[in-house]
Amino acid sequence: MEQLPLVVIVGRPNVGKSTLFNRLTGRRRAIVTDEPGITRDRLYGEAEWMGKRFEVVDTGGVAGGESDEIPTRIVEQAKVAIGQAAQVVMVVDGRTELSASDYELAQLLRRSGKPLALAVNKMDSAAMIPRAEDFYKLGISRLFPVSAEHGLGVDDLLDELTGGFTAIEDTAERRDEIHVAIIGRPNVGKSTLLNRLARAERAIVSEIPGTTRDAVDTLVEQDGIYYRLVDTAGIRRKGKTQLVAEKLSVVMARRHIRICDVALLLIDTVEGLTALDATIGGYAHESGKSVIVLFNKWDQKPERRAAAHAMLDDAARKLKFLDYVPKLFISAKTGLGVGKIFPEINEVMKARRLRVPTAELNRFLHSLDLKGGTSPAALRPKIYYMTQAAASPPTFVLFTDKIRRLHFSYERFLVNQLRKQFGFKGTPILLKLRPKKQ
Repeated sequence: MEQLPLVVIVGRPNVGKSTLFNRLTGRRRAIVTDEPGITRDRLYGEAEWMGKRFEVVDTGGVAGGESDEIPTRIVEQAKVAIGQAAQVVMVVDGRTELSASDYELAQLLRRSGKPLALAVNKMDSAAMIPRAEDFYKLGISRLFPVSAEHGLGVDDLLDELTGGFTAIEDTAERRDEIHVAIIGRPNVGKSTLLNRLARAERAIVSEIPGTTRDAVDTLVEQDGIYYRLVDTAGIRRKGKTQLVAEKLSVVMARRHIRICDVALLLIDTVEGLTALDATIGGYAHESGKSVIVLFNKWDQKPERRAAAHAMLDDAARKLKFLDYVPKLFISAKTGLGVGKIFPEINEVMKARRLRVPTAELNRFLHSLDLKGGTSPAALRPKIYYMTQAAASPPTFVLFTDKIRRLHFSYERFLVNQLRKQFGFKGTPILLKLRPKKQ
């Protein structure tokens, strides 16, 4: 797999690292608020400057002297990223005085031996730029006054960072990636599963609920297929998210559900299936995403055969709308059953991308007993023919004598018959009605 050069952004909390990350990648990928400590894991994104592609990493805010578990793990994550970096950018807030933590961090970065640049941020006007010279005290010669929020000075910084990078030809093909979102309640093992699938400590894993606030992603190659894995923040019930950061995390998690291909819905088998699990699964189903249900922490269950039957029966009741999705029993911690996940994703993606020829669809339609649905006869439209309008998810247009929405029982009947005939494992099926022109 071709490795793009890595640019790592580091700095104390709330100096504007995530704003700079968003500016470089051209996407609102990281959460940005005035609340310090939002970014905890390494956050990856691709960027391009003057034909040169590279990867940007936004690390958690590094504060010296922290002894609590989360800050300590943030420092560990930052060090891992720095070890892989082609360029390191230390970000400081140009409107504040230098602190002991700034000096400590600058010393740590200089010792790393990596090419180091200093971005003096929040220089929002030309009048403020002379203040940036005070920051030469940190001993970093490549200093750039910037405003990450407004883009001022960022082009000079990019010219310096990418000076030694190789330009990519425009004709270079972009690799095809399957986007996979790991979703679920807080503390069900999402970060542990990401680390297991990526075979690396990519996300911070802690028993403290809500450790993941940003969505963390990584690219994994398996048997020549590329998977973009996203570990989303745990989704809580409405009213349970107190901090702005947590509320934004839920928004971002739902956004990543909307842009993924496959959602891995993680269920904690120790706590059992909850109403919130069903709600989160509903987000993916309603967004037209393929779903695989993973019953996690299976290594902690005694008498697994009986427990599996009970768990599947419970899922049949509480996740009735996901009756078409595959279900696996795994342990992200020990690796039990995890080897089945990538093959299952491949099967689900094959079904998601399946296109059925119109002629074959209409042979199928004419073979059906269209009175087989349980809806009242008056609500059943006359279907003349059908065609597949799109894949991902499979979407079918029915040409009928009515334009009102199908009765839910009749729609379910048609969807079930399509699954019985063509499969469509793990993916929702959308039906649209269109009146036949007279």
